[in-house]
Amino acid sequence: MGQVSFLGTPRALDEVVAPSQDDPLARQASAAVGGPAGRHVRLGGNWWTPLRVILAVATFCFGLGVVQKSPCVVEDWAEAASPKAFSHMCYSDISYLYVGRGLAEGIWPYSPLSDLPPGRQPATEDEAHTLTLEYPVLTGLWMGATGLVTHLLGASPDVSDVPRGEIGADLRVQRDGAIFWGVNAVGLFVCLLVSLALLVKSQPRRPWEAMLIAASPSLILAAMINWDLLALVFVAGFIWAWASRRPVAAGVFLGLGVATKFYPLFFLGPLFVLCLRERRLDAWVKTSVAAFVAWSLVNVPIYLWSPDAFLWFWQFNASRGPDFGSVWLVASNYGHIASSQTINLTTVIFFGCACLAIGALGLFAPRRPRLVQLMFLVVASFLLVNKVYSPQYVLWLLPLAALARPRWRDLLIWQACEIFYFFAVWMHIADFFVEAGEPDWAYALAVGVRIAGELFLVWLVVRDILFPWHDPVRADALTDDPLGGVLDQGIDSQASVRDVELSGALSR
Repeated sequence: MGQVSFLGTPRALDEVVAPSQDDPLARQASAAVGGPAGRHVRLGGNWWTPLRVILAVATFCFGLGVVQKSPCVVEDWAEAASPKAFSHMCYSDISYLYVGRGLAEGIWPYSPLSDLPPGRQPATEDEAHTLTLEYPVLTGLWMGATGLVTHLLGASPDVSDVPRGEIGADLRVQRDGAIFWGVNAVGLFVCLLVSLALLVKSQPRRPWEAMLIAASPSLILAAMINWDLLALVFVAGFIWAWASRRPVAAGVFLGLGVATKFYPLFFLGPLFVLCLRERRLDAWVKTSVAAFVAWSLVNVPIYLWSPDAFLWFWQFNASRGPDFGSVWLVASNYGHIASSQTINLTTVIFFGCACLAIGALGLFAPRRPRLVQLMFLVVASFLLVNKVYSPQYVLWLLPLAALARPRWRDLLIWQACEIFYFFAVWMHIADFFVEAGEPDWAYALAVGVRIAGELFLVWLVVRDILFPWHDPVRADALTDDPLGGVLDQGIDSQASVRDVELSGALSR
């Protein structure tokens, strides 16, 4: 069995990386259970394989998240009336959108409103927009499917003669809203398990990195706010397919991810830069074409059936003003108000500049960056400048951060900032810190802390790219990019390893 060393302990070519050997914080924590795993321990040799341990931990943590949200999952909405949803930090969109988006009435997502019976036609443009989903197509179809299951399991009362504004007051509908939440909890839990299994299978030498997601405090707090866990399946599928050198399958997962949440589209940029550097644009073309075809197969039928409903997602996001979590909202609260058009243009300029900088980093770094490092930087840049940064958007970054910078200390520092913001945003909505209408200094501070935590991770990832001996994945001089697929061990990896090894030795 061959071994290599690089500024540290020699490591076997086929050795599974144990957290207690590789991660300083995990090594210290392992003292409570007998210390780090030995060099010759057989990891995963019994029934408790890394995958099973990770899924068990994810089950426990997701269960904690369900318990944390339980004060707001009620059969009588009066039991969770404001400010309880904010004081207990248990607010979730899911139950309320069951009524608010017409699912309780049996309206299928994206249905042309003109097809509704005359007595159920929306009376105003605002009511029409309320009944139209502001989510990408696959998220809407998931909502429709779980709505059908809810109608099968619940009371499913006939509300055809009830004025739309009074449907939510029906206790039978409120009870069905709780069932809807539960149905979605089961479905999203399955999505989480599948995602983690895909990530574990993506890199057999480093399976424990998925634990950084499974045991995440952010997962506990944010998993059941909205439907963002849906996209995690396709993000994990893309990472798995690309890592296993299946560019077409990676494109299919990517296209379905964009049909669920928009942000996976940004992965094509880093992929292009690295394929260009590695002279493997053929793989990028295959992935891009497959992504476009998969996205089109889902979206085009909905557009042809109901173009107005399909386009509402794009119109809503283009016209909305500054929203929670963004620096734009903080500026607005302090009197610096900008129109949605101004914010859109400024955001595009800043995000475009960030993408150009990340592209240059990918092309000109001494050693080709790992794919997931650039993916993390692009999504983080988007969230930092976007006009909305909802609490659950932490789930967009979580898997990318865990794979780009797999260190417990660094991820816990970042997530501590996210948790502080999670607390502050609910207090802000309920006006617990200040009187309504006054600038909320505590909330502005929380936004700043959240941004600082994210920039901390960005700085670490950029440093790891420029000085790879700091990268936890590459510090052994054995690993190139375990998630790089056709890029892994590519044309610049061997020369780069020698240069980086020399530079790292000299720096010490």
